[in-house]
Amino acid sequence: MHGGVVVRTAGALRINLKRAYEPPAKSDGKRILVDRIWPRGVTKEALSLHSWAKELAPSTSLRKWFGHDPEKWNEFKRRYFQELDKQPSAVEALAAECRKAPVTLIFAAKDLQHNQAVALKQYLGEWLEARS
Repeated sequence: MHGGVVVRTAGALRINLKRAYEPPAKSDGKRILVDRIWPRGVTKEALSLHSWAKELAPSTSLRKWFGHDPEKWNEFKRRYFQELDKQPSAVEALAAECRKAPVTLIFAAKDLQHNQAVALKQYLGEWLEARS
């Protein structure tokens, strides 16, 4: 898949998802890395990030437990959402960015459907809806 995934939530809010290995585009808006570890083989310049939100990435133990196993996806999201619940100021900061302009969540995982960026986008959409 190329060009990332675009999801509209909470009205005109736009959240994009894109692998770290895809080239940046003007339409990405603010590019925010949501991995705890830096994507292998990608330079800082190539990623062209606005910020690196390590605090919003799954914990190391959760990431290792999940291992991108689709069978563990629902349980991964449940546990990850519990971790995010403990980071309200970081979630609010990301939500504030999303309210201002398009945001692209950058991730390194090969699996485009079962990764923390997909889960974070879902969490953020539910979080914003609960507050609108």
